[in-house]
Amino acid sequence: MNTKYNYSLLKHNTFGINVAADTFFEYSSVEELSDFITTLRHTSEEQKPILHIGEGSNLLFLDNFNGVILHSQIKNIQRISERKNVIVLRVGSGLKWDDFVAYCTLNGFCGIENLSGIPGEVGASAVQNIGAYGVEAADTILRVEVVDLETGKKRLISKKDCQYGYRNSIFKNEYKGRYAVTYVHYKLSKKFVPNLSYKALKTVVDVKYERRQLTPTDIRKEVIHLRDEKLPDPNVLGNAGSFFMNPVVGKQQLEQFQKEYTHVPFYEIDEERVKIPAAWLIEQCGWKGKILGTVGVYSKQPLVLVNCGGATGRDVADLAAAVSQSVHEKFGIDLHPEVNFIAS
Repeated sequence: MNTKYNYSLLKHNTFGINVAADTFFEYSSVEELSDFITTLRHTSEEQKPILHIGEGSNLLFLDNFNGVILHSQIKNIQRISERKNVIVLRVGSGLKWDDFVAYCTLNGFCGIENLSGIPGEVGASAVQNIGAYGVEAADTILRVEVVDLETGKKRLISKKDCQYGYRNSIFKNEYKGRYAVTYVHYKLSKKFVPNLSYKALKTVVDVKYERRQLTPTDIRKEVIHLRDEKLPDPNVLGNAGSFFMNPVVGKQQLEQFQKEYTHVPFYEIDEERVKIPAAWLIEQCGWKGKILGTVGVYSKQPLVLVNCGGATGRDVADLAAAVSQSVHEKFGIDLHPEVNFIAS
């Protein structure tokens, strides 16, 4: 077990916010985590807030964290069942997500290649329901193993009970702060059927691969290239990727919207709802490439807020609020952050 005190979180959040945690605990097994929770609940620190983090790629720390930060070092991959065309993998929550995608692509396990290049760790995929290029983590998640942060007891939660939705799950709502994800079970196909539902990806593939059959490696390569073109490296410009979720509106609202903005882009969700790209809304309000002191809106992708150097979490939060306000004033549409704001 590895416990540290007054520990800097600078390397544990991709925004590069220089804050510290009272206590930082890393565990390498479920038993270590359970024992730590049980011990903690019988000490003077039992009332302190507990936060389980991954790579910190979806967090914005507003202040120092006056509590206990937990971080998984469980990184193993176990093949728990396999049939002719299907395999189920049990994956440790501390494994980097893109390392897992690379492993699957190399071994011909298909279904998550469109999620290549996403920062963060495996545990976050089950909490956040990460998604990109027409695919969501929930498409392949079968069940989730967790530890109760009140009792230290283990629990297995089915996909159905995770209540997955667009960038959402029960872990962000009813179970928020209650459980630590330790393992995620994924059901993947050994038969490759490329998902080209995302227009930009299909366009690239149609041009480059018209004369030969696609492979999962091809999709992974092109997805990473697309991401690199529009998203900054957190080691150069602190950021958390897409800061806002794409707003969902009814088709009647879209029709009213189109009367004034005839070229508004949108993506159908179902017969009644569509998604309007938050990036388009933000750009129309003039935010693309704008810098305000230590923070700014990325010049290649207005959905990304960046730390230009020395920013605090509250600097980023103030920028997010200003962007949201201007979108609301111009379009009457509310933006909701995909990033989790952390205060204590």
